Amino acid sequence: MARIENESQYNAVMARIEELLPLVTEDTPIDDKNSVELVLLSDLIAEYEDIHYPIAEPSLPEVLKLKMYEMGLTQKQLADLIGISAARMSEIISGKRKPTFDTAKEISTKLSIDPGVVLGV
Repeated sequence: MARIENESQYNAVMARIEELLPLVTEDTPIDDKNSVELVLLSDLIAEYEDIHYPIAEPSLPEVLKLKMYEMGLTQKQLADLIGISAARMSEIISGKRKPTFDTAKEISTKLSIDPGVVLGV
């Protein structure tokens, strides 16, 4: 099998991987037949999922909401940290407004968010 062509094949390969997982441990040699099969099937699954179930880049509002949750911040506290008004932060988090370059720089620096995500590129 050169690639997984449809959902039925995908499900069959996933089932086989489930069977192999208990047979392959960190002590299993890399040239063991089960280990080799597991690696090959995992690569096929990864290729199929990249095509059929791509993971989109997160949007800035999504990342900001996650950062707020992780840091235990309110929108007002986040706005204060970045140095903008609570109203402006609300517009950015709701997706109604994009940050200015200076605000984007502050968001990226102070929250450790990739500049590409902040700038939407």
